[in-house]
Amino acid sequence: MIKLCPFRIKSAIAGVVLVLAGPAFGAGAAAPLEQSGIDISNKASLQRGAQTFFNHCASCHSAQYMRYSRLVQDLELSEAQVQENLNFLRDPADPSQTLKIGELMVGTMSKAQGERWFGKAPPDLTLTARYKHGGADWIYTFMKSYYFDPSRPSGWNNSVFLNTAMPHPLWEYQGIQEPVLKKEKDAGGIEHTTVHGFKTISAGTLDARGYDEMIRDLSAFMEYLAEPAALQREKYGIWIMLYLLLFAGVAYLLKNEYWKDVH
Repeated sequence: MIKLCPFRIKSAIAGVVLVLAGPAFGAGAAAPLEQSGIDISNKASLQRGAQTFFNHCASCHSAQYMRYSRLVQDLELSEAQVQENLNFLRDPADPSQTLKIGELMVGTMSKAQGERWFGKAPPDLTLTARYKHGGADWIYTFMKSYYFDPSRPSGWNNSVFLNTAMPHPLWEYQGIQEPVLKKEKDAGGIEHTTVHGFKTISAGTLDARGYDEMIRDLSAFMEYLAEPAALQREKYGIWIMLYLLLFAGVAYLLKNEYWKDVH
């Protein structure tokens, strides 16, 4: 059992300090997705991913189709651990109290606040791994593909989701990188500038391997968040398949017994 660290509010608009004067540049098609290599059966990985999610994502985004009690059931955490380390949202009826363990993970940022601060309200993240093409691989690649872009209001852009409104929430861990650009012509002879990798211009608190592991755990938790039943489905799936194979064998023998006189 890992110990989850207390919540620290991170400024999601920290990237604004990187807005500097400079030429704008564009990018072409999004980069191919990297394989995340997640394992949602790894409870320690899910716990670490939950820690990252609630420390750095839940202050702006909601996961309103999930209840805190489900984390107790699936992640082998006690109610006290969830309430102390993961539940920081306030009860609208009593702002001095956090939401109860059975409540939904609603966000604290209103739609009006999101639109005023970021240009659009941060979306709910419960089903992101389901509706994004590539699922966890999309999330994993997206969180590795932020780069400094002085033409953007926040100072950030992303080669997977161009012109994203969200500044890089984990820049202090990954550091700051700039894109390696390359000009290419498409089939119609039109020239485009595309991103071919990144170059670090300011190191973060984690090395590349440490940041990859952090994002892999976050991607695994968001995959779990999108379909908690997958833990049980994968656990019992092999037994169901074995049962069906056994039943098929019995049915075959029974069929032969019924049809032997006909033949």
